[in-house]
Amino acid sequence: MFYQLLKYVLLGPLLRLMFRPRVAGLEHVPEEGAAIVAGNHLSFADHFLMPAILHRRITFLAKAEYFTGPGVRGRLTAAFFRSAGQIPVDRSGREAGQAAIREGLGVLGKGELLGIYPEGTRSHDGRLYKGKVGVAAMALRAGVPVIPCAMIGTFEAQPPGQKFPSPRRIRIRFGEPLDFSRHAGLADEKAVLRAVTDEIMTAVLALSGQEYVDRYASEVKAEEDQRRKESRRAGVRRGN
Repeated sequence: MFYQLLKYVLLGPLLRLMFRPRVAGLEHVPEEGAAIVAGNHLSFADHFLMPAILHRRITFLAKAEYFTGPGVRGRLTAAFFRSAGQIPVDRSGREAGQAAIREGLGVLGKGELLGIYPEGTRSHDGRLYKGKVGVAAMALRAGVPVIPCAMIGTFEAQPPGQKFPSPRRIRIRFGEPLDFSRHAGLADEKAVLRAVTDEIMTAVLALSGQEYVDRYASEVKAEEDQRRKESRRAGVRRGN
């Protein structure tokens, strides 16, 4: 009920007014049955824009931090995500990844639409990063198609550190469903999971036109953060 209220009354009309989305390939999203929509992730606004334009309800695996923030803002954010039917995912460690897969399979097992960002985190610089294999594991275990999706313009509308998005036209592109039935029964094969994930990311890349980095976004961001810390420490030492 609250999901429909957000989509059609409270949030959806506002998002359409702010971003005037141009949508291509919406016919590739099945009208019924389980499927995964796998997209790039450039902005916090991505969580709301895709559901606003889809005809079907979509459930996202959202990072657990959205449900555990401190203060009034944190409680409001958590309440919003829960009311919208989003599922918290702890991203720390291998066991956490398996828990996320179980949650996703639960959604697919009900014949619903599951949204996932294979990069595992928002891009901090607008580039497309290597996908994690959870999306492949879910697609193969559930035997469902994967619809690649590209958000274009949301990074510029709300880059990292900007609390509220700026109005601008964005584009959303959906590609043809990817069928991985040829890999049925191979969901535990690491090489197969990697190949399927790379095929998904290649399809997303073709839609988005981003620069691709064959590394995990979290690793690159951690390295850059470390370099900035070392640079600040060096500056302090020189100042002394």
